[in-house]
Amino acid sequence: MTLLLEMRGISKSYPGVQALDRVDLDLAAGEVHVIAGENGAGKSTLMRVLAGAVSPDAGEILLEGHPRRFRGPRDALAAGIAVVYQEGSLAPHLTVAENVFLGREPGRVLLDRKAMRERTGELLARIGGASISPDAVVDELGVASRQLVEVARALGEEGRILVLDEPTASLTLAEVPALFEAIGSLRARGMGIFYISHRLEEFARIGDRVTVLRGGRRVWSGAVQQASIQLLVEQMAGRSPGELFPERAPPGEGGAPLLEVRGLCAGPLVDVDLRVGRGEIVGVAGLVGSGRSSLCRALFGALPARSGTIALDGAPLVLRGPADAVRAGIGLVPEDRQVEALALHLGVAQNVTLASLDLFRRGIALDLGRERARAAAIAGSLAIKHRDLEQRVAELSGGNQQKVVVARWLCREARLLVCDEPARGIDVGARADLFALFARLAAEGRGLLVVSSALPELLGLCHRIVVLHRGRAVADLDAAGADERTLMNLMSLGGAEIS
Repeated sequence: MTLLLEMRGISKSYPGVQALDRVDLDLAAGEVHVIAGENGAGKSTLMRVLAGAVSPDAGEILLEGHPRRFRGPRDALAAGIAVVYQEGSLAPHLTVAENVFLGREPGRVLLDRKAMRERTGELLARIGGASISPDAVVDELGVASRQLVEVARALGEEGRILVLDEPTASLTLAEVPALFEAIGSLRARGMGIFYISHRLEEFARIGDRVTVLRGGRRVWSGAVQQASIQLLVEQMAGRSPGELFPERAPPGEGGAPLLEVRGLCAGPLVDVDLRVGRGEIVGVAGLVGSGRSSLCRALFGALPARSGTIALDGAPLVLRGPADAVRAGIGLVPEDRQVEALALHLGVAQNVTLASLDLFRRGIALDLGRERARAAAIAGSLAIKHRDLEQRVAELSGGNQQKVVVARWLCREARLLVCDEPARGIDVGARADLFALFARLAAEGRGLLVVSSALPELLGLCHRIVVLHRGRAVADLDAAGADERTLMNLMSLGGAEIS
C-alpha cells in the first residue's frame, strides 16, 4: 500500500499535562486505521494536530513523503484532510445543504441552491440519511440526524484523508451499515480513513489496522485480526472486560416504588407505565424515534404531558417545568451534555453547584466557601480529572464532562437520576467508572433510569429493562434473564414474531 500520511514523534503539552508524547502514526491509501484509547489518551489532540487546529511542540507530518506544516485548518483542508469531530461543528441556524457546502458554495456571484440541494441529497442517501431534507434547519434535527449531516459534509470534501471521530455514536442500528458501506466505497477509491471509536465491536467490521493510545503514548498497534476485545480493553484501560460492569446488587425490597408512572402520554409516548424502585437501575431500550428521549424529558418536566400521572415516593407530581422536577429530587443527564447540560465557559465548581445555589445562600449572598468545599468534595469522590475547580469545563475530556453533570445532581442530592445515553462518547475506562458510580448510587437507595442504545450496557448494568416501540412500552424484562436477540425483536417489531 502507498503511504498517504506519516506523523513522526508528535508531542504536545499543556500546563501540567503531557497530551502527546512522541507519537508515531501512519495511514495508507485505501486503509481504515482505527484509533482507540480512553478519553484523555490523546486521540482527539492527535487528530487536531493533523487537522491543523493544534500546533505540535515537536514532530513532523509528511503527506506522500513530503513534509507539511499546517498554519490552520484551512491549510489541512486544502491538503485534502477532512475531519468530522465528535461533538459536531454545524451552524445550527443554517439548512442542511448550506452546512454541507459551507465555505465551498457553488456559483461565484449567485449561489446555485438547486445544485447544493441535489448534491446534499446524494451524499445523505449514500450514508442512510435519505429521509433528511436538504432544506431542513439543522437546529430542528435530532442528534442522530445532525451526525449524518456532519459525515455528509466531510464526504463532500472529496479529500484524500478523512478523520471520523465517533461517527456511529448517535446512529441507529439501521443507519450504521449504510455508513460502513459508504466508508467501504471511499476506501475502495483509495481514500485513507482514521476511525476513532469506543465501540470495540465495530473495529473488526470496519478497520484494517488498530492503534491504541494511553496517556498520550502509542502503546499498541497491529492488524485488526490481532486485536481481540480482551487485548484492546487491557491495552486501553489496564483492566479486563469482565471488570467493566460492577456486581449487580439486589434492589431494595418492599414498599411503594420510588417512581411510578401510569398512562403517560407526552410527545410520541402513548399510555406508558413505568416504575423504578429504591436502589434499582432500570434500563430503557428502543430504536431512535421510539420515545426514549421523550420519556426522559417528560420525567424532567421539559416535555408537557397530555395525560397520565407521575408519582415520586408515592406523592403525585405536577411538573410544569424542570424547576419542579429539580425541587422534587429528579436529576437529568441529557443525551447531548455540551448543548443541554453544561455551561462550557464556566469552571468545574460552578457547573457542579449550578442546580443547588439556593442551598448555599447566606442572606442575599452566596456562601462561597461552603459552595467551593461542596464542589471539591463531590469532584473528588467522582475522581474528576481537572487542574483546579476554576478550570473551564470545555477543557475537560468527554468522560470528565459527563462526571460533572452527574456531580451536579449529587450536589442537589437527587433521589432519582434520569440518564439519556450517559456513556455516549465515553471510553472504556471512564465507562467502567461511570457504571460503578451508578451502582454506588443505587446501593445508597437512589433510583436510576438509564436509556442506552448499547444493549450490552443495559444487560450488564440494569436490574430491569423496559422496551419502547413506537411510543409504547411493550415489555418490562428482568435483565438477568434477557438477551440481545430478545431485546432487538421487541425494539424492532414490538414483540411480533419474525416471519
